[in-house]
Amino acid sequence: MPTYLRNMAGYKDTQLKNKSFKEVQMLFDKEMKRVNSFVPMDSEVVKGSKKKAESSGKKSASKKRAGEKLDDESVKKQKIEDDAEKEELRACLDIISGDDVAINVESLATKYPIIDWKTHILTENMMYYRIIRANGSSKNYKIFSEMLDDFDRQDVLDLYRLVMERFETTSTEGYNRLLWGDLITLFEPSEEDEIWKAQQDYTLISWRLFDSCRVHVLLMDTGVAIHMMVEKKYPFT
Repeated sequence: MPTYLRNMAGYKDTQLKNKSFKEVQMLFDKEMKRVNSFVPMDSEVVKGSKKKAESSGKKSASKKRAGEKLDDESVKKQKIEDDAEKEELRACLDIISGDDVAINVESLATKYPIIDWKTHILTENMMYYRIIRANGSSKNYKIFSEMLDDFDRQDVLDLYRLVMERFETTSTEGYNRLLWGDLITLFEPSEEDEIWKAQQDYTLISWRLFDSCRVHVLLMDTGVAIHMMVEKKYPFT
């Protein structure tokens, strides 16, 4: 919706940046109503009005011919403009990226539960996780740590349940294994896990607590991120 408003209705990023989902939707509906209420020159309504005007006999034959020619030209011109607008809108919708259409869940009055997640691989070194909520909204994240800015504790629990259910009977691989591993470390800490066995080789770079979900994130110099719940005990040496 923001992408359509920017490209088709002339809104600027600064005008949409601080608006809630409901306000953006109202602007979008207003623009769509304007588009949908447009009556093409070759519609039955316009044709009916034209026939009524012709039957009144107030116009001369020469004026009728001139008017009909002008109407034909207007119809052709309007049809070309209408088709061009449709093609521009279709192209606009085709190139919208996941981040553009994602709804910031924090701006919603009600926070809906997570019902699904998907992994999208763009290139060998580019991917993102899409988190899908019950109201149909979604948001993209590159790593699990980014999700914690938006998540509360229930979101973390829901995602853990969904990931564990999916890989209960199938093996994990690639980027899916990264997310699975982060959640296993968070919920099921074990001294046998490689991440804890190798902890003496790490140097801590940063340590942050995400208040919304009560999860610590430790970032190491090797790029490893360790996630921990505040109430759990973990096998530090």
